Amino acid sequence: MVTHSNTAKTILGFCRSVLGRWFPSLAPDTKIEDIYNFLDLPGLYATSGQPSATQLRLIKDAGYELVINLAPTSMLENSVVEEAEILDQLGLTYVHIPVDFKDPTEDDFQQFVSQVSDGRKTWVHCAANMRVSAFTYRYRTQVLDHDPHTARQALAKIWTPMGVWAEFIHR
Repeated sequence: MVTHSNTAKTILGFCRSVLGRWFPSLAPDTKIEDIYNFLDLPGLYATSGQPSATQLRLIKDAGYELVINLAPTSMLENSVVEEAEILDQLGLTYVHIPVDFKDPTEDDFQQFVSQVSDGRKTWVHCAANMRVSAFTYRYRTQVLDHDPHTARQALAKIWTPMGVWAEFIHR
């Protein structure tokens, strides 16, 4: 099934991006489309897994004004610890909503909605684009009243939510 293979692709890609931190030749960063699990949602925002420090400049150069990070800062999340400082130096607004992968909350979702609704050109990421794609599916179907089938197609490009995430997208 395609959706399960995309989940496997996302997990393997995350492992590759972690290795890319230690072996930069494994992590291309010359184009915005090279950012791990990049997905552009025209009319909304762009999403991805964790961009590298170098790739944050690509986001700036592409005209983004706001970067929202849904991943906690830790080695397990492959985070760029100095992301807030880098984005501040680039003149971008940074919003960090650290969502526990095992327990996404309504408060997390409401913070997300309040940030993506402000009209600026926005980039949203987490560690692997799994949190973001689930939040985006829910935002599109429950806040923007988009067609669930269309929203599900974008979600399936990244993964098939299971467990607490399957519950989360249908709350």
